[in-house]
Amino acid sequence: MTVPDFPPAPRAGPDDAARAAETRAALRDRLEALAPPRLGVAVSGGGDSLALLLVARGWAAADPARRLEVATVDHRLRAEAAEEARAVARLCARLGLPHATLAWAEPAPGRNLAAAARDARAALIAGWARDRGLGAVALGHTRDDQAETLLMRLARGSGLDGLAAMREDAVRAGARWLRPALGVGREDLRAVLRDAGQGWFDDPSNDDPTRDRVRARRALGLLAPLGIEAQGLAATAARLAADADHIGGEVAALAAAALRIGGAGELILDRARLRAAPPALTRRLLGRLIRLTGGAEHPPRAAALAALEAGLRAPGPAPARALGGCLVSAEDGPRPAIRLHREPAAAPPAVAAPGPWDARWQVEPPEMQPEVGSGDIVIGALGEPGLIALTRLARDPETAWTPPETWAAAPRAARAAAPCLRRDGALIAAPLAGLGAATVHDLLPARISR
Repeated sequence: MTVPDFPPAPRAGPDDAARAAETRAALRDRLEALAPPRLGVAVSGGGDSLALLLVARGWAAADPARRLEVATVDHRLRAEAAEEARAVARLCARLGLPHATLAWAEPAPGRNLAAAARDARAALIAGWARDRGLGAVALGHTRDDQAETLLMRLARGSGLDGLAAMREDAVRAGARWLRPALGVGREDLRAVLRDAGQGWFDDPSNDDPTRDRVRARRALGLLAPLGIEAQGLAATAARLAADADHIGGEVAALAAAALRIGGAGELILDRARLRAAPPALTRRLLGRLIRLTGGAEHPPRAAALAALEAGLRAPGPAPARALGGCLVSAEDGPRPAIRLHREPAAAPPAVAAPGPWDARWQVEPPEMQPEVGSGDIVIGALGEPGLIALTRLARDPETAWTPPETWAAAPRAARAAAPCLRRDGALIAAPLAGLGAATVHDLLPARISR
């Protein structure tokens, strides 16, 4: 199949040269402030990411220590997507930049397609960035995208963190994501492309009226006569982000005073301290812990967190409740506590070791003897089969293995969700239970304060 070129660039207008120069300068300033020397750019072939690519290339060329690489995700949801990815690859070859096309195998059944595609895109690009040794990935989101996001989150009844919208510098799926174009508009980036004579592809889904973002974009047009425009909404999101960061410091202080980690990785919160704290801080702490433990991009919705917080604040025990891929329960008594841990049924599938698993654990396998097996070592949840295997080992006088008291005291569901190593289906290590010589690092404590 012949790989198409990009569509012809529209003719540049009389103001495009000056507008493009101003936009390029603004983007370069943000790249200078944010970007590490090894930077990736996610480029779909649309106008926003292509303009960012052209500016980022100039930024990288200004310093020989800098390296720029490009990735395009083909979700395989449109026939044209593969051809568009090849066009981006050809452009990168002309620019002298390494390019990779990352293909999504297939959507998981039963999931919202847009959400599944978004999660897959993040996972694919994060894996690519990790494999290539890139310090961050730059995205082409603009001031208009920020305003649309704010409107969508207002419609969902989001709290302060949600209304802060997209962050210029964020961590998700184990990667650092930069949005250096949040301070410029979509048309500013188009001016960069017209000035460079570079065409771009328009995604037809951007005109699909069933999509929330398209409806938000159209609503912005209707709000413009009232003076409610993208620039003002994006500025509001930036102010809310600053407020959220300040309150986030108070949440981190509450976590430092009220939180400890149990023997199976479960989070144990001092229920009395949380009852004494302002409800808003308690809700935000719970939301942060659920997001980090469950691996989601955002905490649960405000209404769900409010209901959870009210139940935990009420007197008496609270049975385990599932929220955001986690189980949360509470107990009263001399030392009232709240326990929060990964829901075993929501734990992700096993992955090859060594490496990160379940957004929280970094597991390094031990040196293996040949008789242990010849297959790959994988990291996954213990599950009920693993717990049964551990029980048998504890009863076997030849193993000389006894689990730590802190492990035995943890809720069974927390133990079932704990990481383990298997080879050829056989359990070879359960590091939190003290079985085997594997090394495990908990990435969560360092992230709580962010």
